[in-house]
Amino acid sequence: MNYFTTSSANETAFTVSRLNSEIQQLLEASLPWILVEGEISNLARPASGHWYFSLKDDKAQIRCAMFKSKSSGVRFKPQNGDLVRLRANVTFYGPRGDCQLTVESMELGGEGALQQAYERLKTQLQNEGLFAQEHKKALPALPQRVAIITSPVGAAVRDIISTFKRRFPLTELTIIPSLVQGQEAAKNLTEQLLRIDASEHFDAIIIGRGGGSLEDLWSFNDETLARTIFNTKTPIISAVGHETDFTIADFVADIRAATPTAAAELLSPDTAQYLKSIQLQHNTLINHFERQLQQHQQKLDYLTQRMRHPSERISIQTDKLNALHNRLEQAVQRKIQQQSVTFTHQQQRLSNCNPQTTITKHQQNIKTIEQRLQQALTQTVENKKIRFANLMEKLNLVSPLNILSRGYAIPTKDKQVIRSINDVKKGDTLSIRVEDGEIECQATESSTL
Repeated sequence: MNYFTTSSANETAFTVSRLNSEIQQLLEASLPWILVEGEISNLARPASGHWYFSLKDDKAQIRCAMFKSKSSGVRFKPQNGDLVRLRANVTFYGPRGDCQLTVESMELGGEGALQQAYERLKTQLQNEGLFAQEHKKALPALPQRVAIITSPVGAAVRDIISTFKRRFPLTELTIIPSLVQGQEAAKNLTEQLLRIDASEHFDAIIIGRGGGSLEDLWSFNDETLARTIFNTKTPIISAVGHETDFTIADFVADIRAATPTAAAELLSPDTAQYLKSIQLQHNTLINHFERQLQQHQQKLDYLTQRMRHPSERISIQTDKLNALHNRLEQAVQRKIQQQSVTFTHQQQRLSNCNPQTTITKHQQNIKTIEQRLQQALTQTVENKKIRFANLMEKLNLVSPLNILSRGYAIPTKDKQVIRSINDVKKGDTLSIRVEDGEIECQATESSTL
């Protein structure tokens, strides 16, 4: 049986390489760029940065390759089982006869794709502890300078400014313009946040925008922005969307405000309440001063009652002085009278006894005693002279001066007489007493006899 359908024996047969080349040209020409949706399987991420995987549905699959220059732009980390939408072109690798997709871009596909990416990142950061309360920084009680990172033309920035003007206009507000929507928004927000935090000029930072869809708010679900918020030193309030909108930035920030207006209210004390508090403190201070004044007035009244006028004190002291003067005069008069009586009595006794005889007798006795005393004194002086002369002669025999006059000398050290060579050391300063003075010298050598 003949299975060949060639019409001529001269027809040229295709080589395998030519056939594959024709297939490649037909495929790549007819399908230059396509959108295809399917489930990832067999995902491989080698160190080169390229991604290799299969895209499948319930009936078929096709190989895919996404090179590093393209994979670095994907905003999520794909996993096996993810439903994705790819923009790719069909390529045919001739040497192996394989058909594959070369992927240009990738995004989550199907219903709720962004929500899946949001939940995945939220779970990851929560497990890492970025949402933990112990990492939250306290807001300043009365911030003086606040930075607002948002769109300069949106309703959010107007709401924040009007709230601060209404509640506490003294706060210095600085608008930091940034994209809040689109592909470059997350990067722009991150750069502005890093710059403001590094300046250390602001007491707090508000980052946010007005409401919108999940896709509109997606810039605030960026992982890099979330980690930047977590690592900032300045307290941050996240004010993104409406009250029902929650972003990753809300969970990482120190405080999440339901709206931009609520963020401004959190940072701005109510002027009326603030003035009321000041008035209360003012009243408390006034009451305290009044109590102190009353206490001091009472003390002054008490001291005033105890204090007397100087004229009154002088009058009292004058009376005391007059009384003492009178007592002194009376005492002197009594003393004079007593002495006068005693004198009269003694004079009477003296007149009754004439002392002239007694005086004459005693005068004679005195002369006799004087003569005897003079003789005894003269004899005693002579005896003392003789004894002194004898003592002087004996003293002269043992006197050091007499010894010195014969050529002897007396050595001393520190005013102590040297009696032995053991009392002197080499280098000691000695005093040598001779008959007519002293000689200072230094010991250089000693020897025994």
